[in-house]
Amino acid sequence: MNYRFVRMALLLLLPLIGVMINSSCNSEPYPQGKILYENFCQNCHMENGSGLEGLIPPVVGSDYVRDNIAGVACIIRYGEEEPMVVNGRRYTQPMPASPQLSDFEITNIINYVRHAWSNDYGYVTLEEVREALEACKPER
Repeated sequence: MNYRFVRMALLLLLPLIGVMINSSCNSEPYPQGKILYENFCQNCHMENGSGLEGLIPPVVGSDYVRDNIAGVACIIRYGEEEPMVVNGRRYTQPMPASPQLSDFEITNIINYVRHAWSNDYGYVTLEEVREALEACKPER
């Protein structure tokens, strides 16, 4: 009788355990990057990565994000005052620097942006970001 109860309990609990395991798995591959994006980037580049028409470049579907890992890392850390071209359009709005972000946090933001909103631009390593930041470090 005890075995029957245990079997019945297990049969009833297995689907619940499966749901719990599935819900605990995060479908977002870069949760830290997403949080950092929301805190440091989203106000200008928007929740959906579209930017502000004519003022702030998009990060979704962006040729610059796709093709210029070093440039993205440097702009996040040091900001950008010069005009830039994204997807064939010129943007002149300066981007503020975020020097408080660590190399690891910048890597997380870049990987989030390169994979969010159906972007599929490949992964960036911490070493690649560190090399890029060292190469573009302003002289003091």
